[in-house]
Amino acid sequence: MRKRLLLGIALSAVAAQMPAAEKVMVAAAANMAYVMGPLDAAFERAQPSVAVESEIGASGSLVAQIANGAPYDVFLSADLEFPRRLVAMGGADGASLVTYAFGRLVLWTTRPELGIASVESVVRNPRVLRIAMANPGTAPYGRAAEEALGRLGLADAARPKIVIGENITQAAQFVSSRNADAGFVAYSLVVAPNLKERGRWIEVPAELYTPIAQGAVLTMRGASNPAARRYIGFLASRQARDVLAQFGYRLP
Repeated sequence: MRKRLLLGIALSAVAAQMPAAEKVMVAAAANMAYVMGPLDAAFERAQPSVAVESEIGASGSLVAQIANGAPYDVFLSADLEFPRRLVAMGGADGASLVTYAFGRLVLWTTRPELGIASVESVVRNPRVLRIAMANPGTAPYGRAAEEALGRLGLADAARPKIVIGENITQAAQFVSSRNADAGFVAYSLVVAPNLKERGRWIEVPAELYTPIAQGAVLTMRGASNPAARRYIGFLASRQARDVLAQFGYRLP
């Protein structure tokens, strides 16, 4: 009994001397839904003492959550505007802001009978009744889709058919479930393992929308977390870039 007691005391002493496990909380835009698992796993392999937990949402909604005290250390936005807005609100460290990837917009359908030769052919097809996109007010990919339709002169023709998802993942769900005939979604979603064999898609020409420069920034909480700073730095590493390239992102 005495030996067990001494062993327990010794183990407690060793545990007390060990550094506390580090943790990083990441808020990531919805286009990163299938990317965050592999990305966080790559970071944890490079930093085995750090645990990462990620939450997904529309960039604008995540800004509101962080501004209201949500305990995130890193914000991965689908654009640069929302991180800059968070910095202006005093919720993030402007010096840490970096562009980590450039997103790509596609038009996707899971209806085998639907021709998808061009954006115009889909929008003007009378058999296409619903076209999904993310909310342009809170989701940069939705804003890019809206911009592309405008530049093609299709905004009026598309307007009665548009159904709005809270974020790009929900827009993709509308298409996947066939509650929408087609939809503007992120390239990273249609090449994800569970979706890449479903339906057909065309890439929306990049010249039709402002480049989707995706920004990473430390929140004010994360600015005092050394592990969060390492996470931001990791995004420029070969391991992180390999993951991002796998999901079709263009890299800075």
